[in-house]
Amino acid sequence: MRRAVTISLPGDLTRLVDRTSRTEGVTRSDIVREALRRYFAQREFQRLRRKLMPEAESRGILTDEDVFRHVS
Repeated sequence: MRRAVTISLPGDLTRLVDRTSRTEGVTRSDIVREALRRYFAQREFQRLRRKLMPEAESRGILTDEDVFRHVS
C-alpha cells in the first residue's frame, strides 16, 4: 500500500531533485524513494558491521583485504 508523505526541502536541494528528475526522466518520488532505500540499507550495513566487528577482529580480520582473503 502506498502512502503520500509530505517533506520540505531547502531550495537548492529541490532544484537539484527537479533537474535530476528532468535529466534522468524519473519522478521526484522515484528519486526520494531510491535515496531512502539507500539510506536505510547503509544504516543496516553499519549496524551489522558494528555487531560483527568484535568477532572479526578476534579472528584477525581487520581490513577489506582480510575479508576478501577469507571469502575467496
